[in-house]
Amino acid sequence: MSELDLTVVVMTFNEVATLDSTIAEIRGELERLGRPWEILIVDDGSTDGSGQRADQLAAWDPRHRVIHHPVNGGLGAVYRTGFTEARGDHVTFFPADGQFPATIIPEFRGAIAGVDMVLGLLPPRRDSAVGHLLSTVEKGLYRLLVGRMPPFQGILLFRRALLAGMPLRSHGRGWGILMEFLLRATRGGATYVNRTTALRPRAVGRSKVNNLRTITANLRQLLVLRRLLRDPAPALGTLDA
Repeated sequence: MSELDLTVVVMTFNEVATLDSTIAEIRGELERLGRPWEILIVDDGSTDGSGQRADQLAAWDPRHRVIHHPVNGGLGAVYRTGFTEARGDHVTFFPADGQFPATIIPEFRGAIAGVDMVLGLLPPRRDSAVGHLLSTVEKGLYRLLVGRMPPFQGILLFRRALLAGMPLRSHGRGWGILMEFLLRATRGGATYVNRTTALRPRAVGRSKVNNLRTITANLRQLLVLRRLLRDPAPALGTLDA
């Protein structure tokens, strides 16, 4: 057990307009939770001043830490950094765009009692006919390629002890590393519960996901992940991020 109960990894790429408000909201919920915490801001090669602002926040409160990626590496790079650098006994990831309310943190922290992970689910949404078709085909291919996956969308919270000795080998920009973690954890006997979370509209900018290009990239990663799940692998700590 570490001295920290919880690490919140804030995934940041060109979000200077929302970074302050997102951090303030998260910090407020952590203070109310009343457990030792840290906020780990992962600046994924931002060019809009997000990195500099993150450094200012860390200088103001030592419970804030910042890790800078020299170039943008995508979600995959951020998850790999969070997995290796988080110090809390429990870990969660939040985007810096403020779409997920920070009230999820105390809710998930309470729900993890007796299980290893809390996995979020998004409320039903009204997709276009094309969007619904793409989503259905994508989910079918996921199951075909890697088998049954734990239901998950958006935010998760997990016990960091799950990472001990776990072989994580996925590289690339997308969420392959996260899917590998979930699959290895559940196939290794990790238990979980699901919780539905709210999702707010972006206050600034446009979403970088949920399009055909992203789905295609994710499917390519699944092909690689299918092979990795069958092969012996070194532990996470031996990999280059």
